Amino acid sequence: MTQSNGLYDAILNGDAKKAHSATQDALEAGAAPLQLISESMVPAMDEVGRLFEAEEYFVPELLLAGRAMRSALELLRPLMTAAGEKLSTRVVIGTVKGDLHDIGKNIVGSMLEGSGFEVIDLGTDVSPEKFVAAVEERKPQIVCMSALLTVTMPVMKTTIDALQTAGLRTQVKVLIGGAPVTMQYAKEIGADGYSENASGAVGLVRNLLRVA
Repeated sequence: MTQSNGLYDAILNGDAKKAHSATQDALEAGAAPLQLISESMVPAMDEVGRLFEAEEYFVPELLLAGRAMRSALELLRPLMTAAGEKLSTRVVIGTVKGDLHDIGKNIVGSMLEGSGFEVIDLGTDVSPEKFVAAVEERKPQIVCMSALLTVTMPVMKTTIDALQTAGLRTQVKVLIGGAPVTMQYAKEIGADGYSENASGAVGLVRNLLRVA
């Protein structure tokens, strides 16, 4: 175990500057990028998720932890690319067309990144066609869709139908979420899963991959 306690603590405390410096120190000491992700960053984000579930952390803490984690990843990504290393699972995420809300999506994206997944964030107001194009081009294992408005929820079904029409539906697991979304709605539109919060989304992605 070569966990960088400085990096772990920096992410847990949402300190981006310390996360950056701790990552630099660990790399100079000979730590491998993937090692830092699996032994420091993933455990830290798992603990952030646990604290959120226990209502000891709230949305601001999640955002700060995500920012600290991204600060560390900025140093690791170029080294991983140069070494030909890749994160094990790719996730495409976006807020559906007609919806410009992104806080929930950003938190889920940060939690997934911190848990060792490669995240392609398509942003907000994402059309079904853009989701389909991203699946075709980036070949993810998971697609995550978010909607905060009841009126934009039907776009989730339209997107799933578009993936089906393009012959891509069997290649990806689809996870949906957002304030008005429910497990019942996920079943109705043929999604593979639903989560009401970011830490739950991480666990669901892991579970979906296990049964894939």
